[in-house]
Amino acid sequence: MRYSFILLYLLLYVQVSVAQEIDYDKFVDGLMRKMTLREKIGQLNLLPTGPVTTAYGQNEEIFEDVRRGDVGGVFNLRGVHDNTIIQRMAVEETRLGIPILFGCDVIHGYETIFPLNIALSCSWDMNAIEEMARISAREATASGIHWTFSPMVDICKDARWSRISEGAGEDPFLGAAVARAMVKGYQGNLDSIDEMMACVKHFALYGASEGGRDYNMVDMSCNRMFNEYMLPYKAAIDEGVSSVMVSFNDINGIPATANKWLLTDLLRKQWGFKGFITSDHSAVKELSNHSLGDEREVSAKALLAGVDFDMGSRSYVAQLENAVKCGLVSEADVDVSCRRILMVKAKLGLFENPYRFLDAKREKCELYSKANRAAARRIAAETFVLLKNANHLLPLSKSGRIALVGPLAHARTQMHGNWAVAAKNEKYSTIFEAMQQYLKGKAEVRYSKGSNYFYDEEMERRTWVNFSEQPHLNDSILLDDALRLAEWGDVIVAALGEPGDLSGESSCRTNLDMPDAQHDLLKALLATGKPVVLLNFAGRPTVMGWENAHVPAILHVWHPGSEGGAAICDVLFGDVSPSAKLTTSFPQSVGQEPFYYNHRATSRPQAKEKWFEKFRSNYIDCSNDAVYPFGYGLSYTTFEYSPVILSCNDICLDGGELTASVTVTNTGKYDAFEVVQLYLHDPVASITRPIKELKGFERVFLKSGESKVVSFKITTDLLKFYNANMDFVCEPGLFNIMIGTNSEDLQQVDFMVKE
Repeated sequence: MRYSFILLYLLLYVQVSVAQEIDYDKFVDGLMRKMTLREKIGQLNLLPTGPVTTAYGQNEEIFEDVRRGDVGGVFNLRGVHDNTIIQRMAVEETRLGIPILFGCDVIHGYETIFPLNIALSCSWDMNAIEEMARISAREATASGIHWTFSPMVDICKDARWSRISEGAGEDPFLGAAVARAMVKGYQGNLDSIDEMMACVKHFALYGASEGGRDYNMVDMSCNRMFNEYMLPYKAAIDEGVSSVMVSFNDINGIPATANKWLLTDLLRKQWGFKGFITSDHSAVKELSNHSLGDEREVSAKALLAGVDFDMGSRSYVAQLENAVKCGLVSEADVDVSCRRILMVKAKLGLFENPYRFLDAKREKCELYSKANRAAARRIAAETFVLLKNANHLLPLSKSGRIALVGPLAHARTQMHGNWAVAAKNEKYSTIFEAMQQYLKGKAEVRYSKGSNYFYDEEMERRTWVNFSEQPHLNDSILLDDALRLAEWGDVIVAALGEPGDLSGESSCRTNLDMPDAQHDLLKALLATGKPVVLLNFAGRPTVMGWENAHVPAILHVWHPGSEGGAAICDVLFGDVSPSAKLTTSFPQSVGQEPFYYNHRATSRPQAKEKWFEKFRSNYIDCSNDAVYPFGYGLSYTTFEYSPVILSCNDICLDGGELTASVTVTNTGKYDAFEVVQLYLHDPVASITRPIKELKGFERVFLKSGESKVVSFKITTDLLKFYNANMDFVCEPGLFNIMIGTNSEDLQQVDFMVKE
């Protein structure tokens, strides 16, 4: 019987084909007429699953769900072998043979792991970010994946929030550029088996969780919402992203998962989104925790709001049939969401060939290939931010004796950071291994762990550190061993900071300082009098005031991915000059959080002459300034900026434009990239405006001694904002243009917008 349905589908495709184009609407309508209400609801069920075969036998629970027709998609099941088993069950052992959709958390790479997303944003290289997504799609689809839960485009201004590591930082203009690049890289035209659907998340405002705490509430005005947070989501929608994942937080008091204004009125009707919407994991069921009703009531509310896929909670399959009987929803409401899921499967070609993404030969060739590894190494080197380089300590010489110290120097599982679900750690090199291979005996390198991450073993366990690789050892013994090695070395390279699982989902922090055991190790290394280079690992901005004051050279390497060890060597020894710029502000103290460069003006700003003055908007024990501001990053060379030149001094309100140009010269000895940044400020407006906003950037390569003119086009569209009436307007008057190497080191010129 099931085979006759498959033949019927193929026949339908032939019959409705016009000029070799399939009439998907007609096909899906025909299929849905054959479906029961239960089968329609089953298509809305998105389930997590592990390997189909475990140490305890077959994964019978998922098998039973699939055979009943209660599953529309599964996620984080990886590999052609396992996915084929599940797909065959769906196609050959159910009444209608509807294929399964396979999703996965492919966040910053699949088996070839790239740096964390926050690190990738610091490259300011949209071509590299698109390439990362393209490679990720090729690898994931070769492993049978149709759909990734990426990009995460939440703007985050609070480094306590652990998921800041998954985004592009604190600026909406840059975040929008990253969103477009990632969607384009993942999806392409969605007409090839090496392209996969992207999912923009978390819609909306999740990065503004109160207190920097995961799954928490959000409260803000509509004006701030649209001026400071919504642009990256809209950019992904405009780029044609296939799906949207809803955030856990509430908006105007209504949880996003049940928020009809957000998901239907705004996303679909105003923005024109045509794809499908999924909840976050268990979010439908957890609506009851928001006091919205029992499981049946909240399931109905989520469906009516516009949530098509119920991820993980099984609430739709458990409750919607009864909700239809009770009149909370209608079968027509179920049909709307079911149709969206079936349409996606049809457009992916899964009804024509359910196994088109399941090719074991392709999987073997594509994953962790030589070309993919080379790209990951090159891109990782673009993400390292040189924070300090006193007396030109870097780059290091490829000779002499190097003392490599720190718990992150030889920790295989810590290189890739969080959300690396398909990582093959045994294939990746540690920094110590990579440095040995890189130097090839030209310099001698020796390693000492030096310390645990924390003195408190329980705190160390909370980071989910792999204890078999990094057991908690005696602190004094570790320190003594490191100091002996330091005495031997000509230079000390200290690999310290956040282990990989100290950031990412459910790893929020109230203390952003370097973990205590490592901080004491660093102080002891500096006390030897030997030159010290700090390789600072983190998945977020951390508090580095003490390090900036005492450590001569600091290279912020984030969590650099599977090829991070080799990429670190490329930069550390000068084959690549660092070019990355921060996309988050680094505070002096966690007490400054939320902390960001593009804050609005206040009636009593911090005085310019001194950082504290009574009855000003300042702290009594700390200035308002950053240790490292947004857009900051040094190079092995130096750059000189000419005065800014404008093509004219005023433009018309009804569509005028001007060009702002600056000549940038590489005045140092190294060929290098520079990220030239454009900021604008509207000093007289109908509402309070940010003191500056990024509105343009260009990454330019300059050979030693070379000069280039960098130009930015300023249009009235670039000057628009949402006013008090939520109208998107450009207002006439004076504007400031600021161009420079970071958000603080800028040159300013003014122009007028005339009515």
